Amino acid sequence: MGTISEKIFSRAAGKEAKANDFVLADVDYAMAHDGTSILAVNAFKEMEMEKVWDPSKIVIPFDHIAPANTETSATLQKEIREWVREQGIPNFYEIGEGICHQVLPENGFALPGKLLVGADSHSCTYGAFGAFATGVGATDMAEIFATGKLWFKVPESFRMTVEGSLDKHVYAKDLTLYLIGKTGIAGATYKAVEFYGQAISELSVAGRMTLCNMAIEMGAKTGIVPPDEKTFDFLKNRAVAPYEPVYSDPDASYLKEFVYDAGDIEPHVACPHQVDNVKPVGEVEGTHVDQVFIGTCTNGRLEDLEVAASVLKGKKVAVRTIIIPASRSTLLAAIENGTMEILLKAGVTPATPGCGPCLGAHQGVLGEGEVCVSTANRNFKGRMGKDGFIYLASPATAAASALTGEITDPRKI
Repeated sequence: MGTISEKIFSRAAGKEAKANDFVLADVDYAMAHDGTSILAVNAFKEMEMEKVWDPSKIVIPFDHIAPANTETSATLQKEIREWVREQGIPNFYEIGEGICHQVLPENGFALPGKLLVGADSHSCTYGAFGAFATGVGATDMAEIFATGKLWFKVPESFRMTVEGSLDKHVYAKDLTLYLIGKTGIAGATYKAVEFYGQAISELSVAGRMTLCNMAIEMGAKTGIVPPDEKTFDFLKNRAVAPYEPVYSDPDASYLKEFVYDAGDIEPHVACPHQVDNVKPVGEVEGTHVDQVFIGTCTNGRLEDLEVAASVLKGKKVAVRTIIIPASRSTLLAAIENGTMEILLKAGVTPATPGCGPCLGAHQGVLGEGEVCVSTANRNFKGRMGKDGFIYLASPATAAASALTGEITDPRKI
């Protein structure tokens, strides 16, 4: 009679766990990146702890400001490198290896049935593999570093079903924005959202990661896609540990259930300055664009770059266009299959695999009043630079807009 979340927490807590129960749970894997690890380590030291609970279960990727953009950033990163060596943490990923939410799945840490916690709000990405994955603050992460445990309130669950197939040139990002627009930025606050239906099953692993990555943007504690053969194929020769898939029971209790028709979904954009300010692309088509950014933990994977290349092949971009692969392996694959050559010939500017300008640190920050079409997950005011305007879109819509210098429906290219 359990949901996926209830079953995962029952295992992690060592006792039956139901929605709204408070439990002390064993964390399977913990992650903190260069932006949050320094805060967690400082809290860890303030607790007068000397050794982490299990070095092999801690993952530290450098991605947010990588390479360092100031002496301050460089010094903080130096301190974390020293701490990682002191603690004997083997799962450290240097600058250029990629974004944390790409690095963990690629290296087999995102596993069905596991409890993953990251010091980053988009850690819910790992729910694409049937895990319960969520973000916490630095102090909570310090507690996990010390004990391997954390208390949770088991969330109630929503069930979202998307029937039918997405139309051609409608992508996982469009589906995701559509659902956020329907739900609202607070419509699923502290809920676990389970995704079902033909449209979900037909999504690639990368598409499911896009969907679960943005579950937090509707307020959710996590988003989960039940694992299937696509999941298991991805994890072959990657999984760092045995795993047991978890599925909800037929009579599982959901707080709310939603059913949508994939045929109703067209290319969408999230307009400034809220992620749920979602509109069909046709309603904002023609809006002037200064910059296009394709990448991030939402849409920087190989299939995203391939979609962009399919739009840009044999053409030239009309505005500055930054493309940042989500990981080193993504970049290598894009080089090997010719995708990067197409993009470079189209006039795009590549950058080091990582978060880039998504958080407004470097590699493409906006000037005052500038407009950017971005494949990222947030468009809050000031996110990519003071007084910039961010429209969130799929790689196809972003690439089409790069060609014309204005927001463009990719179906017209």
